[in-house]
Amino acid sequence: MIEDIKKDAAERMGKSVDVLGQNFNKIRTGRAHPSLLDSIKVDYYGSDTPLSQVANINVEDARTLSVIPWEKSMVPAIEKAIMKSDLGLNPSTAGANIRIPMPMLTEETRKGYIKQARNEAENARVSVRNIRRDALGDFKDLLKEKEISEDEERRAADDIQKLTDKYIAEIDRELAEKEKDLMEI
Repeated sequence: MIEDIKKDAAERMGKSVDVLGQNFNKIRTGRAHPSLLDSIKVDYYGSDTPLSQVANINVEDARTLSVIPWEKSMVPAIEKAIMKSDLGLNPSTAGANIRIPMPMLTEETRKGYIKQARNEAENARVSVRNIRRDALGDFKDLLKEKEISEDEERRAADDIQKLTDKYIAEIDRELAEKEKDLMEI
């Protein structure tokens, strides 16, 4: 019973860290990376479809992405979706090839992105702590039902705390890495 709760908590904490990584990918650094466009959805015959499912996304150079739609008729819809996104990108089209230059980050935008990254990291920390709280509550319920002893409950609580510390440290490490990336010129 205790092992199941610990395993579930570890799994959920791992997912919180994974979501943080996905959210960090949406925060633009100065470099071009195809994952920047992961959140963009294109109107494809009446349904919202991820951009990566209607076009090839390539890195031309360190500051330019290239999007080549599989159907030439999709070019205007893809351009529109990129401009409507909150990424602040301005695509230019040459035939069926859409080029997306990455604008230089100013000091002000870098600080804004760092603030956003810190906010995402804090949300992940809160999520991990909530999972810890849920697991500790489950242990207390088992103790009330007399299914486990107080010693077992205390040991399990210590294990959950170690797990929480491990995932919080991973979140902090990812945040430091993202901040370093954002401050590079």
